[in-house]
Amino acid sequence: MGLTIAKFFAKFTSKKPSRIVMIGLDAAGKTSVLYRLKLGENVMSNPTLGFNVEEVQFENLKFNIWDVGGQKKIRALWEHYYEGCNAVVYVVDCADRVRIRCNHAEGCDECARCELAHVLQSPHLENAPVLILANKQDITGAAKPEEVARLLDLAELPSARKWHIQGCCALTGQGLTEGFRWLGANV
Repeated sequence: MGLTIAKFFAKFTSKKPSRIVMIGLDAAGKTSVLYRLKLGENVMSNPTLGFNVEEVQFENLKFNIWDVGGQKKIRALWEHYYEGCNAVVYVVDCADRVRIRCNHAEGCDECARCELAHVLQSPHLENAPVLILANKQDITGAAKPEEVARLLDLAELPSARKWHIQGCCALTGQGLTEGFRWLGANV
């Protein structure tokens, strides 16, 4: 009887933090998201030239979040962070429609759509749920989550792929709770 109860409660408590890789193009707001979650406040930051890693307690879950720089030269290194990941958080700057979806041929390295498509081809991430944070919703004219989903071709993802798009503002924290609740339920 005691073992059954222990197994039941083990489902709700995580001893080992889930490993999350948070990526996106440069200036999308990844580091702002990380420190809003970690500290509950806005932290001024410089562009991430490598990575930041923080253990974040979110409600009853623990996440080890790897915030990896998004500059073009660093994106080639993203794949080295995928092994052992339980989920992907992909941050999109919704105020910059040109960089959400470019007019280049498939497989370019200039837009969020092409980079996300490349990321999701990794065998290390084939079972990882994907939370897309449609960031900078506080900026007038920013693309809404539905438009971002269309621009990223999310409807084209295989039906087995778990994904969710959440509008947010990393500076205020608006939308982050809802997004990370979904993530916690799907990791």
